[in-house]
Amino acid sequence: MHTHHIQFFTATIYKWIPILFDDRFKDIITGSLTYLVREKRCEIYGFVIMPNHIHLIWKIDPSHQLEDVQRDFLKYTGQQFRFKLKDSNSGALEKFEVNLKDRKYQFWQRNSLSIDLWSRQVVEQKLDYIHHNPVSGKWNLSADFVQYYYSSASFYEDNTSYFPFLSHYMECFNG
Repeated sequence: MHTHHIQFFTATIYKWIPILFDDRFKDIITGSLTYLVREKRCEIYGFVIMPNHIHLIWKIDPSHQLEDVQRDFLKYTGQQFRFKLKDSNSGALEKFEVNLKDRKYQFWQRNSLSIDLWSRQVVEQKLDYIHHNPVSGKWNLSADFVQYYYSSASFYEDNTSYFPFLSHYMECFNG
């Protein structure tokens, strides 16, 4: 299935284990997103990395299949998580053991959420949701949502870009 629509994507860590509290694992995700954009597999318009899940607003390049980009992203980041945990000798790798036919470890829950966003209003609604995620509910990861580093909030609110992979969502609606 080719999709050319901007999408909201959510992936959750296996058993909701909060492995992403550690910035080293967040950096694996941002590194992978940088690669995907540099290789022109997608455009990233918004993101947040939470302790046990991520949200992206992205658009897959028409020359690629949505399923392939998602699979490659999740597979690569999972492999890097495994290497990092194995090197740390912390015993945390055992939490991700599954011993299935096709894998010994699992880092992402199956059936990630991916939905098309059909209007500018819905994109803005989803951006608002993901940007406020770090300061809502139980998380309280930052005093101000704009100050939470692993998010695109500062890109939109302060015009500060820490992540080279980000593009403004209005690019989808201006051309």
